[in-house]
Amino acid sequence: MRYKIKIEPLGVEISCGEEQTILDACLRNGVWVPHACTHGTCGTCKSKVLKGEVDFGLASNFALMDFEREEGYALLCTAKPKSDIVIEADVEVEEGIEFYPVKDFVGKVIDIDDCARDTRKLFIEIVNDKIFYLAGQYIQLYIPGTDQNRAYSIASRPLGEGNSIIELQIKKVPGGLGSKYIFDELKQGDRVKFAGPFGRFVLRKNFDNPMLFLAGGTGLAPIKAMILDAIESGVKQEMYLFHGVRSTRDLYDQDVFSKIEQENSNFHYIPALSEKLPEDEWNGELGFVHEVLERKFQKFSGFKAYISGPPPMVDACIKVLMRGRLFAEDIYVEKFFNEKDRITGGSKVGVVSRI
Repeated sequence: MRYKIKIEPLGVEISCGEEQTILDACLRNGVWVPHACTHGTCGTCKSKVLKGEVDFGLASNFALMDFEREEGYALLCTAKPKSDIVIEADVEVEEGIEFYPVKDFVGKVIDIDDCARDTRKLFIEIVNDKIFYLAGQYIQLYIPGTDQNRAYSIASRPLGEGNSIIELQIKKVPGGLGSKYIFDELKQGDRVKFAGPFGRFVLRKNFDNPMLFLAGGTGLAPIKAMILDAIESGVKQEMYLFHGVRSTRDLYDQDVFSKIEQENSNFHYIPALSEKLPEDEWNGELGFVHEVLERKFQKFSGFKAYISGPPPMVDACIKVLMRGRLFAEDIYVEKFFNEKDRITGGSKVGVVSRI
């Protein structure tokens, strides 16, 4: 059975299956509503149901309190309609950016690269279509034998004609469902299923501000796509990439960014180690990303900043930027969180969020 969903204040009406989340129906119909974790953890997609009934699904009690449920609020990423409904969502339309509808894809793993300690690159060839996306967006990879999926940012540069091959970068998380599948079970030649694109953590090319790209660990994935896209698009303003890892065993893609730096005078690559080992041959920056950033700049007014990585790293960078007079509207963030965050709801972070 399918139900009608009316989204206010847009006045748009879409169709939604009874086993489909409201968020999924919106995204597949090209209607963007705020969202982040897509698993009922962060509360970003919280919206009011003005009319009709919904099944709240597995929404975290941290993200959706009992009194909020009683007042008619629901998390669109877990809620499913039980009748025709009307919802009121905080819909944001950003001038100059057009997002692509979410679609389902089937792919084949054509290469696996263990590029750093507990870090793996997957190269997936799409066999049923091409994917159109914006630099910085992510996919939801389905985990076989479960009803679960995991979000992974696309590291490849988006092509105008659509991409038939995409690169993902995955950090191994002990006990993680996605990590077990990708590191212990998935092999070259295997078929995978995923949906996308998701997210609003995307490169804004309609500004001429200098740009800061701040990445922690595999938070480099969406940043890599942005930088490759910016270079290919002929962006001329200054761009600075700060990539923080623990030791040289965790550092990867330095050849890619060193080459870009050599070929483009407006691009500056600053990798940093936070836990340098005695055996590390390293003459570069030491410290966390926010510490290195603060040593390099005193003021940040006039920049656009893109931050991607673990929540503590993102939050520390935001504090430094705002102390340096960068306004919130000029900061775009993507927080990576793990299975523990999802279960406990202890950290209200999402895969993608905007300050």
